[in-house]
Amino acid sequence: MCGAVGVKGTAKAPEVAACHCNMCRRWSSGPYFEVSCENVTFEGENNISTIRSSDWAERGFCKQCGSNLFYHIIDSDEFQIAAGLLNEQSDLHLSLQVFIDEKPPFYTLAEKTETMTAAEVYAAYGPSSA
Repeated sequence: MCGAVGVKGTAKAPEVAACHCNMCRRWSSGPYFEVSCENVTFEGENNISTIRSSDWAERGFCKQCGSNLFYHIIDSDEFQIAAGLLNEQSDLHLSLQVFIDEKPPFYTLAEKTETMTAAEVYAAYGPSSA
């Protein structure tokens, strides 16, 4: 939002996922909309702060304005970049909603998507010790 951080990367697909987990909703005041990206580089890295949000992941935000930047699984090269940071969004479509069982009843997303419960997310993406 303030321009102190720049992000470049390659989207794995023109798809947006929405996370409804309690932590993302506290972090974003709603679902966290993200685009999975590879080959990510940052400009202004000294303006990025991270918080370890679980045993396997961290969240990044701008130290200057507090904007959410990414969710990152520590042992991967993939970053889930906040969809709102992308300059070009016209080709994106919502394809997946995770932690659907934690979504509160006061909102519903209009598009039909694949959905995953918390247990399904942990089974698919969590560390083998989870």
